[in-house]
Amino acid sequence: MFDFLTSGQYDVLGAFWVTVQLTLYSAIGSLIWGTILAGMRVSPVPIMRSFGTAYVNIVRNTPLTLLVLGCSLGLAQTLTITLGGGTSKEIGFRLAILGLIAYTGTFVCEALRSGINTVPVGQAEAARALGLSFFQVLTLIVLPQAFRAVVAPLTNVLIALTKNTTVAATIGVAEAALLMKEMLENETDALFAVFAVFALGFVVLTLPTGLLLGWVAKRVAVKR
Repeated sequence: MFDFLTSGQYDVLGAFWVTVQLTLYSAIGSLIWGTILAGMRVSPVPIMRSFGTAYVNIVRNTPLTLLVLGCSLGLAQTLTITLGGGTSKEIGFRLAILGLIAYTGTFVCEALRSGINTVPVGQAEAARALGLSFFQVLTLIVLPQAFRAVVAPLTNVLIALTKNTTVAATIGVAEAALLMKEMLENETDALFAVFAVFALGFVVLTLPTGLLLGWVAKRVAVKR
């Protein structure tokens, strides 16, 4: 039943390695972009607040597939923006990461904003009374506590991101979902086995992440 794993025709580990890379790069970018968006949403500058609110509400409610396809068709094919050039596979990989960052950053933003709301207002007021600027209050006082409060929600966002990387297959990125599609077409006599292999692969990727970050959340939780 599992002969296709030893035939050498399919690089299952390689496909999952691409999935891991997509997740890692997208997670780092989403954390940075989501933090910037969260800062905008609590900014005292009306234009920044309006931009952050509009971006989050629009992008969060746009299907991820449309965003990834938009990056591929709109940036690469229409505007010839390839983010560094290279082969079509390399360009598709980078554009998929861009789409995932644009989408996942909105969920990181909302998770962080909920964490910011848990920080007592008095702390920010005391910091401003000492002469700290908004940026200093946000980075030195508020965000460190907010991050500690939202490790668990961010874990859920990371797990969802890992599963969302399968959307990259729509623009030909050779990750796990694209290989699964190929195997389902070729191995019609072992459909259940193919599904089982890829389901187990994603469990192996997401379950340890959830357990580890769940433990971290308990260790760094702010006691109030």
